[in-house]
Amino acid sequence: MSVAELPIHFDRDKLAEFCRARGIRKLSLFGSVLRDDFDPARSDVDVLAEFAPGALVGVGWEYFSYGDQLGEIIGRPVDFCSKLNKYVEAEVRREAMPIYEQA
Repeated sequence: MSVAELPIHFDRDKLAEFCRARGIRKLSLFGSVLRDDFDPARSDVDVLAEFAPGALVGVGWEYFSYGDQLGEIIGRPVDFCSKLNKYVEAEVRREAMPIYEQA
């Protein structure tokens, strides 16, 4: 699947601006948004963020608003994470589709 084939649409420039402003070096989608079981009426979008070293220093509670901010850009509720449970990490990383990578 390519970004153009995703069941969600977003402004790539706004997404890139969001990531640069927060020190996100890679942002990937995973979960139902990449599969046939995605329900446009009910499904959220699972997002994995990889931050540049030191990017989260001093961020504090603001980190917890990143999902809502990203949801405004892509027009869907977002489940935002930067750490994965060790039992699912390998599978998530295998299936993840990058939608932003720092140049």
